[in-house]
Amino acid sequence: MMLVEVTAPAAGALPVAVLRDHLRLGTGFDLGGADDGAETAALAGFLRAAVATVEARTGKVLLARRFRLRLEEWRDPEGQPLPLAPVEAVEAVGIADAAGAAVPVDPAAWRLVPDMQRPVLAPVGTFLPAVPSGGFAEITFRAGFAAEWAGLPADLAQAVLLLAARYHEDRSFEGSAGALPFGVSALIERWRSVRVLGGRGQSRGRA
Repeated sequence: MMLVEVTAPAAGALPVAVLRDHLRLGTGFDLGGADDGAETAALAGFLRAAVATVEARTGKVLLARRFRLRLEEWRDPEGQPLPLAPVEAVEAVGIADAAGAAVPVDPAAWRLVPDMQRPVLAPVGTFLPAVPSGGFAEITFRAGFAAEWAGLPADLAQAVLLLAARYHEDRSFEGSAGALPFGVSALIERWRSVRVLGGRGQSRGRA
């Protein structure tokens, strides 16, 4: 399995100004003003790192973007689970032979079964189309809560801000890369999935 991020979040979607205000109120640091390009770039970097960490811990995509999943075989031809949520739409499904020649699958042959923990690409009939030996299936889908920061669930948005502030305040963060601050862990806990049975998701809270 190979998952590739095809598009990045929309330009300007990261809440740099919100993080700047949060840091000023919480720490009293002088960040050099809104026109400080170097500081703005640094804050955006901390936000990207925090978003990536929260997404990795929860399996949820925060800011909407497009992904491509490549599979050498279906995990289950009666319904292929997708590794991220929430999925807004499956845009295309293709099947390639051993030579890499891809043929699109008719959209009438598949459908998206939305789920906050484990969305599924399901066949309209009995099975998804067979993947040739040496070939692969490719699914292009769009996932994320919202294109803009204001559309994110409040607890996940706050978790990102807290974590980005932590990265800013402790820029080395050495020895703590595997641990999240307690406040961040508490905010994301209900969104996490427990993966069992080879990757099947089970909600720890919100469905």
